Amino acid sequence: MRCCSACGRCSIELRSETTMNDTAQPQYEVAVIGAGPGGIAAGVKLRRAGIDDFVVLERADEVGGSWHENHYPGLGVDIPALAYQYSFARKATWSRVFPPGDEVKRYHVEVAHRFGVHERVRFGAEVQREEWDDAAGYWVLHLADGSTVTARFVISAVGAFVRPKADVGIAGARSFRGKVLRPSSWDHDYDLSGKRVGIIGTGASAVQIIPSIAPEVGRLTVFQRTPVWALPKPDFPIPAPLHRVLAVPGVQPLLHGTALVAVDLVLRTVVGMPGAVSRPTMDRFDATCQALYRRYLARVITETATRDRLTPNFGLLAKRPTLSNSYLRTYNRDNVALVTDPIEKITTTGVRTADGSLHRFDALIMATGYEVFSDPETYRPGTVLGRNGFDLAKFYAEQGLQAYQSVSVPGLPNRWTLVGPYSWTGSGWHAFVEMTADHAVRAITETRRRDAVWCEVRKEVADAYHRTIHRRGAPLRYYLAELNGHVPTYYRNSQGDTTYVRPSGFFAARRGNRRFPLDDYRYGTCAPAAVSA
Repeated sequence: MRCCSACGRCSIELRSETTMNDTAQPQYEVAVIGAGPGGIAAGVKLRRAGIDDFVVLERADEVGGSWHENHYPGLGVDIPALAYQYSFARKATWSRVFPPGDEVKRYHVEVAHRFGVHERVRFGAEVQREEWDDAAGYWVLHLADGSTVTARFVISAVGAFVRPKADVGIAGARSFRGKVLRPSSWDHDYDLSGKRVGIIGTGASAVQIIPSIAPEVGRLTVFQRTPVWALPKPDFPIPAPLHRVLAVPGVQPLLHGTALVAVDLVLRTVVGMPGAVSRPTMDRFDATCQALYRRYLARVITETATRDRLTPNFGLLAKRPTLSNSYLRTYNRDNVALVTDPIEKITTTGVRTADGSLHRFDALIMATGYEVFSDPETYRPGTVLGRNGFDLAKFYAEQGLQAYQSVSVPGLPNRWTLVGPYSWTGSGWHAFVEMTADHAVRAITETRRRDAVWCEVRKEVADAYHRTIHRRGAPLRYYLAELNGHVPTYYRNSQGDTTYVRPSGFFAARRGNRRFPLDDYRYGTCAPAAVSA
């Protein structure tokens, strides 16, 4: 790369050691943060584009992201494996339609090795702060061990569920003296047999944990704030003849593509309907689903009082629905109790509820969820600092979550995020992290082609994009913030916006990320601080 005469900088070798004030080239051309599904996809896309000077920074000791960090009892994928894999690494020999967590983890490790990404991963490297050096024109990544990594471009692949909630919002949360277990740090050496166990939360993780441990514990008490939709799971082992069919070229893409078309059609229909049509349609949809679910519960749950407490008073899609053939039936067991009284506090011996009852336990499972990418609180002030001191957390707090094509924010040159505002399109995670990785790699490739030092999405382009997305999201805001505004859900953030879902459909999102006009970005051959916004 060459710099313009205004910078007075010239081309030198990459990988030189740098400090914040050096004018040398950075250590790497690209740094990818995270080695989960998104980070692996980014690594593969970079290599295919001929960009080999990159590092993947991973805080854990293996790739896989959530599939490495989570290994609790009953862990499994909650969408069919056919839709939960990379398009460039389809697997025909899944053991089940919904494979268990250890198999999903092995798949990601194998893909990382097969495509030469694993060797580029630096394990135990937790990025705590990203800081753009205006003068030098590259990113300085500050790690937890006090060291730094510098890179021209940054791809953030930290995923949708960024970190387990440190503050669970319950008084005395740290006072329990028994065994504390969490889905993200399960201790398999602790024997639950015969123990009195409490579990706080009934989200996706709890729905898998509860039926898995109920047969072995002495007593299991489930503390539920909000009931969950738990629908039948069409899961079964995949026989060898079907493996052979799935291995035929074109079969899996055809099946997956058909499913994507169906989901895409539903989403585009919903967001495309005028309010006068969409609102009563959503009202009827929720009422019908709730009536059918009550009939289903009547067949599954034997006790009327328990059935009533497990009945949601909100729509099917207001919270993440779950699939399980055993979760609801677990409440028919004599050793399982469901508590819906609010928790007053956690004590040294158990949990005290608002009715004055003290529930004593040997072990307490905190299935209290994650900080999610769609909430502004997830972004800490001072952790992502761009051009001229631009603070991503401050921007999101004041202006709301937004990003061009879900990946790029003005003020953050040479940086993209693979799971950003308005990114989920109803597909599996792999399908959309592939398209957002394609966006980042396309922008990097064009910056290199122009022999530029940096690129940054134009503010007027990003603003226009956000206005369109926000307008198209009106039906989703009605459904999540008005019709179902009484239920807590990460589909609706603390600002009342629905930044989890992209209101455009899968195929429109894929076209937008793979074919965006290259001039939607501006490019520079000298440090962007010297160029007006």
